[in-house]
Amino acid sequence: MVEANNAEAKAPEVGGPPKEIVPPLKKKQEKVSLQNELIVAKQIHLRSKETVISIFSEARMGNALDLTEAAPLVDEINESMERNSDALLSLIRLKNIDEYTYLHSVAVCVLMVALGRQLGMEGDALMQVGIAGLLHDVGKISIPNEVLNKPGLLTDEEYGMMKTHPQKGWEILSSSCNVSEQVLDVCLHHHERVDGKGYPDKLSGDALFFFARMGAVCDVYDAITSDRCYKKGWGPAEAISKMAAWRDGHFDENIFHAFVKTVGIYPNGSLLKLESGRLGVVVEQSEKLTAPFIKVFFSIRANAHIPTEIIDLSKSKETIASIEDPLLWGLDLEKVQGV
Repeated sequence: MVEANNAEAKAPEVGGPPKEIVPPLKKKQEKVSLQNELIVAKQIHLRSKETVISIFSEARMGNALDLTEAAPLVDEINESMERNSDALLSLIRLKNIDEYTYLHSVAVCVLMVALGRQLGMEGDALMQVGIAGLLHDVGKISIPNEVLNKPGLLTDEEYGMMKTHPQKGWEILSSSCNVSEQVLDVCLHHHERVDGKGYPDKLSGDALFFFARMGAVCDVYDAITSDRCYKKGWGPAEAISKMAAWRDGHFDENIFHAFVKTVGIYPNGSLLKLESGRLGVVVEQSEKLTAPFIKVFFSIRANAHIPTEIIDLSKSKETIASIEDPLLWGLDLEKVQGV
């Protein structure tokens, strides 16, 4: 099902070739352990955040955007994923509310690259989806902070203001050099839905291009799994379940299926209860979607922490009993994961 879209994924779908052809992504990287790649991935994640902050700050001051660092960052992200994709996919959940907009952009970039790889993208197409993720929310610099970070429900007027950010972002990027048509389209249309009920243009069918359909899935997943000033984020596994319930009309079904393959049915960071009565957090995906690597650390029967152990559920007799809410257990899963 996903494979049928590979040819479409590799070809630019709007506006002809990019305004500037970026260098091809580099040679394949050798696989490394999750712990080893986390060391490198943390530096990439930090540089990505700093780059987004710099770009958004320049846009806020009305200056011409310097996007020269975007392509090398996407290149590094892709190389990290070749070595071990779970490292960066674990880190993107680490956000603080004050820097949400910047870290959300980094997360969507990482998710877009990961999804693009799952869909068989390579070279310039993969580069463009990564850059699109990095820049998709630049229009939010035009939204007043009191609206962008409002802890309560938005009024109709405020929501209408929020809905202008894709158009504002498109205008900012259109006036910049070396921004491809694909990147512009994702910026403008990442809030569209396949049933035509999105915004700003209510696109549907063939009018909604492939890269923007990818952007819609990645944007929603990161948004609903992130803590915001007005709500607590859902756990990764719960988010996938919710999105599966919404996918008819909201998401491109083939792209959503590819996304689930990318992050797993139990994505990294999910808290699971095993039939043995132990709690564990998902730290890495295996070849089997329903059986990830899990770090067990707590015995429910003994009501006590136990020595941590990594279990590959695809090769274990252990089975998953349920998805658990970390808040109900008073757990800081970031410490447990070791990220």
